[in-house]
Amino acid sequence: MESLQTSQQVQPENPATGESTQPSDWKRMALDVIETLFLAIVLYFGINAVSARVRVDGFSMNPTLENGEYILVNKLAYKLGEPTRGDIIVFSFPLDPTQDLIKRVIGLPGETVTVQNGQVSVNGTPLDEPYIADAPFYNGSWVIEQGQLFVLGDNRNESKDSHEWGLLPIENVIGRAVVIYWPPRNWEVLDHFEHANIAP
Repeated sequence: MESLQTSQQVQPENPATGESTQPSDWKRMALDVIETLFLAIVLYFGINAVSARVRVDGFSMNPTLENGEYILVNKLAYKLGEPTRGDIIVFSFPLDPTQDLIKRVIGLPGETVTVQNGQVSVNGTPLDEPYIADAPFYNGSWVIEQGQLFVLGDNRNESKDSHEWGLLPIENVIGRAVVIYWPPRNWEVLDHFEHANIAP
């Protein structure tokens, strides 16, 4: 009696040849790592193109900024506009471009800054400055030329700034400080201080 075949051996459509047609796990992992590194590099250079991370070194900006804090700097802030009074800026030191300093903008092009009896005035108008540590002990008067700024540290008597080394060329400005991000307990957005309008 002829027996019925109850099962059939099915041949695969693509017989194995000893090599997988799909990438092996390690190849996929390598591709993932390469893609991740590439994305990280793109993000790194992209972020650095528009911002900088700067460590505060010293006490010249106390009490606003403390020694050892890290701040985020917006490098695009002045690509579309000009520095304004009250901005906290990072710039290349005119007497040594390898050094970056951080100070506050006090005087703008065309203005006259006067420091007399502990009071800073611009074009004869006294500035309200709640952010300073102490009133300055020094006196002086400075006429600000076009393309330059007058900058001071908030810790007026412990800061080497425009009252010592002169005016700051605007082209030396790197960007505007926007955030204290380290240490986390000191995290703070550095708000722009609005001064009253100064008559020309």
